[in-house]
Amino acid sequence: MVKTASTMLPLGAPAPDFALPDVVSGKTVQLADFRDRPGLLVIFLCNHCPFVKHLAGPLAELTSKYQGQGLGVVGINSNDIEKYPQDNADAMREEVKLRGYVFPYLLDETQAVAQAYQAACTPDFFLFDAAHRLVYRGQFDSSRPGLEIPITGQDLAAAIEALLQGRSIDDQQFPSLGCNIKWKPGNEPYYFPTPPINR
Repeated sequence: MVKTASTMLPLGAPAPDFALPDVVSGKTVQLADFRDRPGLLVIFLCNHCPFVKHLAGPLAELTSKYQGQGLGVVGINSNDIEKYPQDNADAMREEVKLRGYVFPYLLDETQAVAQAYQAACTPDFFLFDAAHRLVYRGQFDSSRPGLEIPITGQDLAAAIEALLQGRSIDDQQFPSLGCNIKWKPGNEPYYFPTPPINR
């Protein structure tokens, strides 16, 4: 397993555009679909990563709660599905059923969207305001697989609550940590850690 941290894209950065297929509905979902929402949470995740599995249930609950309050949410899988077939579209559809995700789960087969967002790991969280400017990027909470720390989602939830209530968001934010995105050969972006952290 290769542990990789978020790149911590600069706060205030605009959300890169995307237009990707939702594996469940078959419809194309794009950034413009969320222009009337008070905020948008973009989550890079996959099916097989132990860091994603660790928080998948609480993540499903948290996202459902805030989608009910108007927040836009999308999950994006950018892994190389040829080398990692457990992350392919069929497996993604099964994952949606298993976890109870109610957000669109999108397949970034070319990996261009992950590169545009400077996504590095799964899970990697990007929260944008109504103008699609980045206000939070970092961890779900401080829980990790193998640590005796409860999964609360408190870091991400605090940022979402502040956004929805019009309060300022603390800019002291801590990187998410997870498996590296499984890049196709030649797609490794400039921000990919060299060498990766092997633990």
